[in-house]
Amino acid sequence: MTSPHLLVPLFLMPPQMPLASLATRAHVIVPLPAEMRALAELIGPYGMKFLSDNLMWHVGSQVTELKKLVNENMDTLVQLRSSSCKPEQMAALLPRLTSAENVLKRMTIIGEILSFRAMAQQGLREVFSHHCPFLMGPIECLTDVVTPDTDIKVTLSIFELASAAGIPCEVDPALVNVLAGSKTDGTSPEEDYKVACLLLVFVAVSLPLLASDPASVYNTEMDGYNNNIHCLAKAIIHVSAALFTVHNKNIETHLKEFLLLASVSLLQLGQETDKLRARNRDSISLLMQLVSDALCAPCTLLRPPCSLVHAPLCGYRRLAHAC
Repeated sequence: MTSPHLLVPLFLMPPQMPLASLATRAHVIVPLPAEMRALAELIGPYGMKFLSDNLMWHVGSQVTELKKLVNENMDTLVQLRSSSCKPEQMAALLPRLTSAENVLKRMTIIGEILSFRAMAQQGLREVFSHHCPFLMGPIECLTDVVTPDTDIKVTLSIFELASAAGIPCEVDPALVNVLAGSKTDGTSPEEDYKVACLLLVFVAVSLPLLASDPASVYNTEMDGYNNNIHCLAKAIIHVSAALFTVHNKNIETHLKEFLLLASVSLLQLGQETDKLRARNRDSISLLMQLVSDALCAPCTLLRPPCSLVHAPLCGYRRLAHAC
């Protein structure tokens, strides 16, 4: 199978940017909408399904490796999770974590894969709409009737149909299927659910490490980061939605917990005296804004209150008050 590293780095360029202007930039993949449409026309719906399944397999492999890293740091992560309202205790626990950079790299790779797949799905949707406009309408209407009260099996069936037509879904059915089949042998559902929760904790408390990376600078011309950490937002949201759908848990509750822990971690970064470790602090705060914007997008299954979602940029007081 194709290595996921063939997709790295993947810059999400504005569609209107001419390809010629990027000719001097090495190792940049620019999958423009026209190219994605051409790909969908060339390989057809079955080819796009194979491509999607292949990409999801790579995502599942990365999640499996992430779970191993969580297990290696289980005790420390449990303590961090229970110390969200105790910044001093969190600061003392953070140095005990191992492989935090590895976690961020793997999550970034997942985001890159999902971003590429989203563009491929967009091309498929445009081609499908062109060839079968009267079929696309009813499928889109089906997705509009999904609510948080809809049976999860019905929801996933509708989303699977929509995904086959290239329509983006709040919970990716292909990712749900892959993660449901990648549970560690001999692990109980309760233990697997605990690992899923602690994975979000691991990512949240590791985010400040990105500030020390010279490449963690928001590039306005690229509309992204040179090290592709803008893809983290998509990875966090889609992996969380799929993992907690597998366990039939409330997605919103766990994303709130993620934002709380990330808020505390970023505020601690604001007190960092080492200038090298905090040199790109503002860029990491902007990254949290990307996650916040994605969570505040109109949807039915992922809808935390916007006042809470934007708390990482407004300060910790509002969240700490609830503790």
